[in-house]
Amino acid sequence: MAPSDPPASFRFGEYELDVAGYALRRAGRPVRLERRPMDLLILLVERRGQLVSRADIVQRLWGDGVFVDVETGVNTAMRKVRQALRDPAEKPAIVETVSGKGYRFVAEVEVAGGAPPATEPPARVTVAVLPFENLSRDPEREYLADGLTDETIAVLGQVDPEHLGVIGRTSVMAYKRTTKPVAEIGRELEAAYVVESSVRAEGARLRITSKLIRVRDQVQVWADSYDSEPVRMLAFQRELSAVIAEQIRRRLSPERLTALARRQTRNAEAYDLYLRGRHLWNHFTPPTTRRAIECFERATAVDPGYGLAWSGLADAFSAAPMNGDAAPLQVWPRARAAAAQAVRAEPELAEAQASAGLEAFWLEWDWPAAEAALRRAIALDASYAFAHRQLGIVLAFAGRHDEAARAMRRGRELDPLNSMQHALSAQVAFLARRYEEAVEFARQAAVVDELWIGSYQLAQASERMGRDELALEALESATRPGGNSKAVALRGYIFAKQGRTREAEDVIGTLEATAREKFVPPYAVALVRAGIGQMEQVVEALHHAREVHDGHLALVAADPKWDALRDEPRIQEIIAACRFQGEPRPAV
Repeated sequence: MAPSDPPASFRFGEYELDVAGYALRRAGRPVRLERRPMDLLILLVERRGQLVSRADIVQRLWGDGVFVDVETGVNTAMRKVRQALRDPAEKPAIVETVSGKGYRFVAEVEVAGGAPPATEPPARVTVAVLPFENLSRDPEREYLADGLTDETIAVLGQVDPEHLGVIGRTSVMAYKRTTKPVAEIGRELEAAYVVESSVRAEGARLRITSKLIRVRDQVQVWADSYDSEPVRMLAFQRELSAVIAEQIRRRLSPERLTALARRQTRNAEAYDLYLRGRHLWNHFTPPTTRRAIECFERATAVDPGYGLAWSGLADAFSAAPMNGDAAPLQVWPRARAAAAQAVRAEPELAEAQASAGLEAFWLEWDWPAAEAALRRAIALDASYAFAHRQLGIVLAFAGRHDEAARAMRRGRELDPLNSMQHALSAQVAFLARRYEEAVEFARQAAVVDELWIGSYQLAQASERMGRDELALEALESATRPGGNSKAVALRGYIFAKQGRTREAEDVIGTLEATAREKFVPPYAVALVRAGIGQMEQVVEALHHAREVHDGHLALVAADPKWDALRDEPRIQEIIAACRFQGEPRPAV
């Protein structure tokens, strides 16, 4: 058992574990360690020389009544401890692995200091930043109000993610121009506090008014107004976020504030272009995406060190082949360069790390690297719903379905009114062969917003459940002129499975005719031919997909529609050549 009054610090080798300060240092310099790995290290040091079982670790880190997947919970925490201590599992000098049992701290420890009085850890509070109201007469300023909303959410999410949760952007944007009372909004979003703000532009000057309201009794906890020039927008955002955090009595990390100070550009024109780009990007249509790219490119030209603008550019390029049938070999170099530049400019920016993960998954085909980058993004900003969602996709394609489901659930919790969260939750459930769940998520996506991907998800899950007519009906709204090839190919595949070979061949003809005018993923033709049973043509199309770096090949590795063909040696050879899984991960 740990002593009732533990010492303030322990020293072992080059390391000092400051329990009172909740910090680890190596040769006097801080070593970053997340909360659960830190708690695990403290437990091991407190019980040095003793066997600490996995059950003990689960109890200490998660408490009673919580199910923890040992492989992804305890092992992940232990791996991070070893990384921080530079203590390899193969030849440990500090923490010994007792196979099948647990771990033992074996390094010599020097005890120093006494413990401060125990304090009750603060509870986690959820805040909803409602859309800024544009009080200007000029509707062109609407993008500015939306951008201020986005940035306030992002900055607040990084202040103290352990204790301060922030509702995602899409969920709160549903309340734009709402007349609902604060109490009702708070209940619907399960938020303890809401932030109401407005922005009024008068020439070059901006006047921003914000107030923090406690939901349970509608008490106005704090209110203030700010007059700002666009060049001072970042200072305003930092001050606003810090004051709100202070008012709900949350601790602020100096290191985090330093990172936030570097988050935004100091160039007013670049900032304006970035806000316009994000405003356009959030429409998720090919025309607005092209315009968003133009804005991001102009922003990076004005300020070449602007990490957020590079991140926006990388996201737009990386997702284009899957969402808009862009030619991968054309966008890949631009996506790679933009993602690398985002990380180079601001390595501690969650958006930059998530952009690197998105590019690594869909274009580099390096799934372990994608997972690492996305986990890094979440460590930097636990409220960044996009990173949780993308991590869920990566884990699902890798066959780690329970982990993927948990990541998607966290994304939905953070941004429950984002239709893409539900649509891609359907994709994750589909890859896990949980078709009923996939159908439910797809329907939820349709309720939130009429995106084509929700209908597509409903269609592919329905097809697996033998509900072909429902699937074809759903595809009617997903298949539009100039739309995504996935919906067209799925329609042809269903025709083929039904024995409607002529109609399936017509779909192939349409795809091939379109390919003479613009890029069409070869995977689309391969899927329809797989439904018909034309194996030679399937292999030929998949080889072509490999040549043009078609990211849809990931579906051949994981999608249930390919289960019956995946053991075919030629298809196995194509999947192996893609090297999605990279090198095996090291043992914990």
